[in-house]
Amino acid sequence: MDKPLIKPRQGIILISEPSLRDFYFRQSVVLLAEHNEEGTFGVIVNKPIEARIQDIIKDFPDSDLPVYLGGPVKTDSIFFIHTRDDIDQSLPIMQGLYWGGNIDLIKTLLENEELTEHQIRFFVGYSGWHPHQLDREIKEKSWILSHTTAAEIIGNNTERLWSTYLRAMGKDYAIWANFPADPSFN
Repeated sequence: MDKPLIKPRQGIILISEPSLRDFYFRQSVVLLAEHNEEGTFGVIVNKPIEARIQDIIKDFPDSDLPVYLGGPVKTDSIFFIHTRDDIDQSLPIMQGLYWGGNIDLIKTLLENEELTEHQIRFFVGYSGWHPHQLDREIKEKSWILSHTTAAEIIGNNTERLWSTYLRAMGKDYAIWANFPADPSFN
């Protein structure tokens, strides 16, 4: 029995096919923050980098929060998602998950220890597609689309999200979950 077709839209995740060899997108899970006739953008949610937010932004509270590789676009900029509905200037992505917001309020909440790693995620860069580009990549079978929750996106073990989602999709996909990032190491 075929699974119902999921279309790209805000709050959906893209799971890269094992054959996708691109540096940024190999074994990636991308949360779509927006998808419309003008294009698509989102962030890779499962690739932490070797930096903390205060290493990248001067005058940022010492919070030891990790930073993730969001994608290949605007890698000179920081973006963030969070689970707080009380941060003004935020845009809802899905129930319980928001894009951006007032950075001064974020700093204050961090200084006061009122914001934790399980409520916010910072990204260097983002992932973007021109109009219809993502649709073509989906037809080329570069991506599997799936539903998600805010808790899964900002959970404890995001580095394993790619294999976790593949296993959850059933036996046809579970075999890919152990696929090495570089098949020559197999």
